[in-house]
Amino acid sequence: MEKCYWMTVVVLIGLTVRWTVSLNSYSGAGKPPMFGDYEAQRHWQEITFNLPLKQWYFNNSDNNLQYWGLDYPPLTAYHSFLCAYVAKFINPDWIALHTSRGHESQEHKLFMRATVLIADLLIYIPAVVLYCCCLKEISTKKKIANALCILLYPGLILIDYGHFQNIYNSVSLGFALWGVLGVSCDWDLLGSLAFCLAVNYKQMELYHSLPFFCFLLGKCFKKGLKGKGFGLLIKLACTVVASFTLCWLPFFTEREQTLQVLRRLFPVDRGLFEACKVANIWCSFSVVLKIKDILPRHIQLIVSFCFTFLSLLPACIKLTLQPSPKGFKFTLVICALSFFLFSFQVHEKSILLVSLPVCLVLNEIPFMSTWFLLVSTFSMLPLLLKDELLMPSVVTVMAFFIACASFFPVFEKTSEEELQLKSFSISVRKYLPCFTFLPKIIQYL
Repeated sequence: MEKCYWMTVVVLIGLTVRWTVSLNSYSGAGKPPMFGDYEAQRHWQEITFNLPLKQWYFNNSDNNLQYWGLDYPPLTAYHSFLCAYVAKFINPDWIALHTSRGHESQEHKLFMRATVLIADLLIYIPAVVLYCCCLKEISTKKKIANALCILLYPGLILIDYGHFQNIYNSVSLGFALWGVLGVSCDWDLLGSLAFCLAVNYKQMELYHSLPFFCFLLGKCFKKGLKGKGFGLLIKLACTVVASFTLCWLPFFTEREQTLQVLRRLFPVDRGLFEACKVANIWCSFSVVLKIKDILPRHIQLIVSFCFTFLSLLPACIKLTLQPSPKGFKFTLVICALSFFLFSFQVHEKSILLVSLPVCLVLNEIPFMSTWFLLVSTFSMLPLLLKDELLMPSVVTVMAFFIACASFFPVFEKTSEEELQLKSFSISVRKYLPCFTFLPKIIQYL
């Protein structure tokens, strides 16, 4: 009973912080003609409600793809349609075709913020609470502390409730977390279904796809492909095919329809990156060498793929051969970070896809996790300053840091052994004997 009481308090704290941040400005407020991500989500509601499904992803007189054209998978489009259906009953002017473009009002802002909060309450927050309750070999106090720190992570709060990204991150990350919970607790089919929903809501969830694949494949190998393992493999394959088929069924009626959706989801024509505001390898390297101008676009794509694949391959092989829930969580971190650092067309907000699995290992490596989550929020500072969210950023970052420092040994367990970096340091010192500064950096941090 006491555990339920404190979990309820934690959820209320998380909701209060979220709603307080939502009272601030948002992306593109009062900035015509394109406005910002807030307008993109409103525009998608306008398009999905007023146009036939076959026109949602096509450029025409009623749907100018240059003006925030829909470029996310079908589940996002269905969600926008559902929000638009509710908006119609409150105020049809919010989603009127053409005439609603750039609509801004306090009532509409309240409605849009409420849609995020409801999605959070239905999908993300229950997943966080259940995940923390299912943690093994830790006390009830630690479980509650985990939930509080995850729910107070400032990056997700500032993007979803401050900036208002055109995609509801709490939905895709929530589905992904349900997937992690499912496969970690041996509810493999439910976990696979949840992750398929995540991918069909936001294609960048592919950052997490290889760890899911390798972990489940490793389970099948462990059970034996000539016995129960083969049966599990068939069930998993059927679950994935069925879930994707149901999500994409309306777009399978014509070949061109399917291809157009895929072109919108993976815009390779945009090049390696669009703006040097992302803390990844390519944007950092472009300061010295303009690789985007030197290499042809198809070569950029190949180089990006090779670097991404090679950086995540060792972790995926190990997970396949030695599947375990703990290894699965760390592989999620590695693969998501590999995609963020090396993949094609990365946005600054994609760091949230790395931050979710880092939140899941907060109890194992509190120092590194807390440090990374703070830095990940800082990496989005140019975007947050643009949206006049400096004060909410400072307050939420301080609240998160205080919570982590209060409940976890953030300033302890910082040796190479406790951070599980000793084997890495030893292997590096074989080739670079002078590599002795890592412990000093950690100590100063």
